[in-house]
Amino acid sequence: MPEGSRGRGAGTPSPVVRRLAAVADCVTPLGWTVLALGVVGWAVAHWLGWREFAPLATVCLLLVVLCALFTIGRMPLRVGVEVTPQRVGVGTAAMARYELTNVSRRPVSSMGVELPVGLAAARATTPLLRAGATFDDCVVIPTARRGVVPVGPLRTQRGDPFGLIRRQVVWTDRMELLIHPAIVGIDGVGTGLLRDLEGQSTQDASVADMSFYALREYVPGDDQRHIDQKSTARMSAMAGKPTFYVRQFLDTRRQHVLVVVDVDPTAYDTDAEFEIALSCGASVTARAAQQDMDTSVICGRLRVVKPAQHGALDTYCRAAAAPVALPEAMGLRDEGLADASLAVVVTGRHTSFERLQRCRALLPGRVGMLVVRVSAGARIARRQIGGVVEVTVGSLADLPRVLREEGSA
Repeated sequence: MPEGSRGRGAGTPSPVVRRLAAVADCVTPLGWTVLALGVVGWAVAHWLGWREFAPLATVCLLLVVLCALFTIGRMPLRVGVEVTPQRVGVGTAAMARYELTNVSRRPVSSMGVELPVGLAAARATTPLLRAGATFDDCVVIPTARRGVVPVGPLRTQRGDPFGLIRRQVVWTDRMELLIHPAIVGIDGVGTGLLRDLEGQSTQDASVADMSFYALREYVPGDDQRHIDQKSTARMSAMAGKPTFYVRQFLDTRRQHVLVVVDVDPTAYDTDAEFEIALSCGASVTARAAQQDMDTSVICGRLRVVKPAQHGALDTYCRAAAAPVALPEAMGLRDEGLADASLAVVVTGRHTSFERLQRCRALLPGRVGMLVVRVSAGARIARRQIGGVVEVTVGSLADLPRVLREEGSA
């Protein structure tokens, strides 16, 4: 036998084995018990001559066969599941809606429907579906806590009245409901979060940008569209010879905010403080997105660099406490984060200032660093040491106020 054939046969079951395994999965524990009684009764009646067991064996085996007839045949259904909406904030209503339509010309018997939602499952029983008939239902999804709620896959179950045979069919893939943490509106951050949307002017000269800088003489290769006609005419008249002048600009750069949330559980006293930290990071991220700024997020080993519209906030849904030190998390920075202009670091009350200084050392010198320290019940405070601006909040509601005061300081 060729080597490839041996490997394929050893690692992958044959189609016959897979089909037999699928059939065996349809038999319930009660069904296996009845089947075993039938086989044992037949063996005792045949080999030991105890004919009294023959009727028992016949009834048991016949009952299993008749129950199997309830599950034979295809189910001509069109099944759809929709989660509306797919992203919500904590406490916002969300639901999953599913629909089963009989697409055949013959009726489809009643069946059970199961839709897993998180750790629970919604169950229903369909009526007899005539040709073209539809059965639909809605399931309310609890959104009291931040996180990711798996929805599905939707399964249908057909079985016999005695519960011996049950056939289950999976119709859809698993979907997810993303529950974002609580978010508060932020007016401004003095360290540069809410700057001009055109970006920051630098001292790097550019031949084409939005910040006008100066005039210089034309050199071959310059874009003729940047020739300043008025200045050229005036300077040519003064020099007595034609001299062309082009406009030169200062390069402007788009604001890029890096938000880092400390997921190390030793930084916080309680899980509630960790949730406040995630909400603070999400609030800053949402504000930056509203201002059309580039935003990147780091939560432990989770990171997204300038994601699409919802990608940044989705990261907070998947974040979980893990023993990842804050400098280690920031050490995961890649080339996409090299142009960050502001780093907002959210951590707990137990993070030492030496650890924050290590984080500051990982950032380029031109990048401002704002630390939001979460300490449940504490009064808001502000300090600036070694190029790091640190503010303390006792709750999520303190964040807009402390940032507003920091901006006016």
